[in-house]
Parts: sequence; C-alpha cells; structure tokens
Amino acid sequence: MSDRLSVFKTYKLYVGGKFPRSESGRVYEVTDAKGKWLANAPRASRKDARDAVVAARKAFGAWSGATAYNRGQILYRIAEMLEGRREQYVREVAEAEGLSKSKAAAQVDAAIDRWVWYAGWTDKIAQVVGGGNPVAGPFFNLSSPEPTGVVVVLAPQESSFLGLVSVLAPVIATGNTAIVIASETSPLPALSLGEVLATSDLPGGVVNILSGRTAEIAAPLASHQDVNAIDLAGADEVLAKELEIAAADNLKRVLRPQPVDDWWAAPGTDRMTAFLETKTVWHPTGSLGASGSSY
Repeated sequence: MSDRLSVFKTYKLYVGGKFPRSESGRVYEVTDAKGKWLANAPRASRKDARDAVVAARKAFGAWSGATAYNRGQILYRIAEMLEGRREQYVREVAEAEGLSKSKAAAQVDAAIDRWVWYAGWTDKIAQVVGGGNPVAGPFFNLSSPEPTGVVVVLAPQESSFLGLVSVLAPVIATGNTAIVIASETSPLPALSLGEVLATSDLPGGVVNILSGRTAEIAAPLASHQDVNAIDLAGADEVLAKELEIAAADNLKRVLRPQPVDDWWAAPGTDRMTAFLETKTVWHPTGSLGASGSSY
C-alpha cells in the first residue's frame, strides 16, 4: 500500500502567457455531476479582467500581422499538443459532465479535430470573403478581411471542451485576440487548455482564460472601451440582454447566443466572419503621373 500523499492540481488563470492566481485571492469549489469536489478554481475579479484586456491588446498587433499560414501552423500545433494529452482531457471532461469515458473521448477527439479544421482555414478565409469588385471607371477595387481586434468569448456552459474550442478557435484563426470566460460550472478543461497554449508556440496574450462567476467577469468586459467584440454563446437570455446593452456603449460587434447551438455540427465559416472587418482599396488603372507606374 502506497504511503504517498495525493498531489492535487492547482488551477490558475491564464493571462498574457502567464499563470497568475486571481488578483482577489478568491477561489470557488468545482464539483462533478454528482456533487463531488474536484478542485478549487480561481475566481477572477474585475482587475483580472482588465489585465486580460491589456494583454490581449498588446498581443493583437503581432498576431494580426502574422501570416495566415503561420497562424495555421500554430493552431495545428495546439491540436498536436492536445493529442498528446488526450487522456487528461478525457478524464476532466468525463468528471465535469458526468459522461462515460467513451462519450468524453468522443468530445475530446471532436475538439482536437476542430482545431485542425480551423487551422486549415486560416489561409483560405480571405479568398472566400475577399476579392476584386467590378467598378465603372478607370479603377480597380479590392476588398480584403481584417480582424476586428480584442474579442471576449463566453464559453458555453455545456459541452465544456468541444463548445469552448468551437467558439475560441475561429476567433484567433482570423487574427483576433481573445479573452475567454470559462464555463462557470465546468471550468477545468478550459483552465488546462492554458497549459497547452503556453507550450504550443502561441504568443502570450493571444488567448487569455478567466474562470469564476460569468456575470461578474463579463459585465466589466462588455462595457470596456478597449474590447471590440463579444460572443455571448455562454450567456443565458437575461445576461445576454444585459451584456448587449453594455456592449453598445462603444458599438462593439455582438454575436448573440443561438436558441440551440449544436457543437457537434459542422462549424461552417460564420464564427470566423462574425469578427472580421472588410477593408476596401481603390487603385487607378493606367498611367500614374510622371512616374509612369501602372497597375
């Protein structure tokens, strides 16, 4: 019989590529589907939320300026790292949602595959939503997508891992940076994801993960002047309405929660295009003054 003490995992936030404890020092108990204690998760404060915005904004320039091909490589690397830790995630998802090992494994496999799917889209989405536009006159006109900026993502409360990946991956695939509010009832898979992101070549600050009371964290982020968009996937009807009103203060892009989100369905491109802006450039054709340059 072993006389070793159990080594319990200490879960932390993931902000700016580092793992801080909550600024408030608060934690809350996370239990499994039967009410059994699993871990203490950090309960993020408004200060933690503000720190996450600063980190996300600081990372935005380099991440949005990276080549689409490079972003795809990094997203694929995340999938590689998750594959190597598959058993850990199967256990965490099974405990969090009261699933059998086989059902939890199916969810984890689907989440890994989704990272790969979005990795493949990073250098293709511009071809789908951009291009040349017909105009009358001696000009040509090109439209190209650009990332919106800092996006707050409320992770779904159910399908804690597949739902999380389904709302996070499209945001960063297109060059945005993200602040994720983990599922309040099942935050552990999201907090563990931070450990994968930190070792997968993803620059610090591109993804920041907070856990705690969803409404408490989301309220200051929805009204924050340096947040450009918010995905309300994990908000109930009442909270979604409150956050949408708060977000209108500086005209954020708001992706409203759907009545029924099937995270198992083929994702499509909607969540990528939701947080893209269109830049249109006009160029004259023919000779350009004394330089003789032509386009």
